[in-house]
Amino acid sequence: MREEKLKELQAYKKELQLVKKSVIDSNQSFLKIESYICTLANHQVFQRDLLLKGNGNGSAAIILPITEEGNVLLVVQPRVFTKSTVGVEVPAGYIETHEEIVEAAKRELLEETGYLATDFKLLTSYYQDQGVSSAYNYVFLAEGCKKVCSQNLDETEFIRYFECTFEEALELIKSGDICDVNSIMALEMGKQYRKERKL
Repeated sequence: MREEKLKELQAYKKELQLVKKSVIDSNQSFLKIESYICTLANHQVFQRDLLLKGNGNGSAAIILPITEEGNVLLVVQPRVFTKSTVGVEVPAGYIETHEEIVEAAKRELLEETGYLATDFKLLTSYYQDQGVSSAYNYVFLAEGCKKVCSQNLDETEFIRYFECTFEEALELIKSGDICDVNSIMALEMGKQYRKERKL
């Protein structure tokens, strides 16, 4: 990775790194658990717990933004329960109730980065964690991204966006800076898409 881009990323990671964490409440609020007794066709009976997030099941739109210049937009934000406490990721967010999936992708990209895309292509979709959740992720390639406004973050969001080449984004997977499955999936699917179209 170019030295100036590496310095920029390291500055964001240092700024957003966790320095203290304290338990204030262990009651369920954003995360909820429903318990079920399940009976199979073979008459086996067992209990399973379903994890719910916010006001829905936690399905999400994952976005791989490509700028007009062909660069990738990543986001850097606190991920306080990980080893590094900071995540380097592609933009993503929950799909709101009754919201069209692609509209959720457009909204999240705009909120987290201030960029709009000219085209969205669905690359793949998959369950987040089918052992405890019905949440389903949709990965979009967002092409022709252009900066149109400032970020519009919730009061508990602390996000910096980071622009780099596609090759540099792939390097961040190898270095371990990008280590979440959603971002890795988006970048790998994007790489395959580019290869097929000889971009």
